[in-house]
Amino acid sequence: MSQASKQQEKTFTGKVGFVLASVGAAIGLGAIWKFPYMAGAEGGAAFLLPYIIFSFTLAFGLLLTEITLGKAGKGGIVTAYRNLGGSFWSVLGYLGIIIGFVVLSFYSVVGGWCLLYFFEAIIGFPAANPETLGALFGSLSSSPWVAISAQIGFLALVGFVVAFGIRGGIELCSKILRPMLFIFMIILIITGLMQPGAMKGVEYLFLPDFSKFSWKTLLDSMGLVFFSFSVGAGCMITYGAYIDDKTELVSSTFWIVVLSLLISLMAGLMILPANFAFGMDPAAGPGLTFITMPVIFAKLPFGYLFSIVFFFCLIIAALTSAVSMLEIDITWMVQELNMKRATAVTVCLLFMLILSIPCALSFGLLADYKIFGKTAFDLADFFVSNLGLPIGGIIACLLAAWFAWDKVHTHWTSLQNYPGWKKVLRVCIGVLCPALVLAVLISGLMN
Repeated sequence: MSQASKQQEKTFTGKVGFVLASVGAAIGLGAIWKFPYMAGAEGGAAFLLPYIIFSFTLAFGLLLTEITLGKAGKGGIVTAYRNLGGSFWSVLGYLGIIIGFVVLSFYSVVGGWCLLYFFEAIIGFPAANPETLGALFGSLSSSPWVAISAQIGFLALVGFVVAFGIRGGIELCSKILRPMLFIFMIILIITGLMQPGAMKGVEYLFLPDFSKFSWKTLLDSMGLVFFSFSVGAGCMITYGAYIDDKTELVSSTFWIVVLSLLISLMAGLMILPANFAFGMDPAAGPGLTFITMPVIFAKLPFGYLFSIVFFFCLIIAALTSAVSMLEIDITWMVQELNMKRATAVTVCLLFMLILSIPCALSFGLLADYKIFGKTAFDLADFFVSNLGLPIGGIIACLLAAWFAWDKVHTHWTSLQNYPGWKKVLRVCIGVLCPALVLAVLISGLMN
């Protein structure tokens, strides 16, 4: 293979490949698992409306910032920060490396659950009632060997994809799995909407009842946007480094937000109408996915097949998102430690497995061992969601808007003749986004 061909393999094939891979990174279990139960618990449309607003402000600003930093800095988070801001900023970039490892330490646990439930769906769930399925979830998550084996299986899938590089692994995976996810979700949505009483769920999701709106709803919707779009860790900086010169950043970011938001809405339509149709509680919380949905599938025509499709969708969402997190650390090892990609993948996965075992055992053997009142799983989740991602997002915004602005805005080719819009974006990135992220940070610490 020629040097030019090798270089091409290190970039996305174009705008479509980049957008699909980025949507896969942005929308994981946060959209399909977390969005429906949070929308169900916090008033449906009263939660959805601020979620949409924050998607086109906070998420757009942060995504564009990270993508541009990667493009301008020509590398992953540590390399890009050094090239744009110097050694001090490169040290700050190591926060993203830490976040990447910590995220996968607990994210792989949930990914393992998705694998377990996929196989359970194939075998057939036990008696379709919340009590029995709750006991099933408890037994699966608390069994050390089952939990760790499932986690190893999920991490192996992630490593398999990442090992093939940008075009042959991440982009190819996204091009195949992301359209498949759309198709499967549409099938489940149509099936759910055909059930008597399902339109009550649609009304709940789209017709605002502002009596249910509160300051907590606003902060929670902002926090979910931040978590769902995977900003703050540096994965979009990493992807930005792999963009070719023909890909326009502003329009690409816009489409990432639109498609990601669409998947979240589809997830809501996939789950909430079915909940209303069968009289299930839309505010069931995290158990909505793993306990409530199997109950619903048991009542649907061809429910056996639909349950398999649903949990396969969860695996797709978890996999494409986890791949982006692992790539943060792979890129760092390749660029900064001069490791070969295959070696970096192996080292990362082994370290990730060791780090993640306490999280996997947090629902069984280590359930009673707590630090600051939290299990290893909850502590990792708290560090990422309440500290790591918000601080990482603020750092990226400050670097882009105030310390490397002259190197950043020149990459927005579609805005070269619109200096006014550049000023608006600078205010959004340098003032509005940090203020909103700081609100997320403070609210997370207070809760």
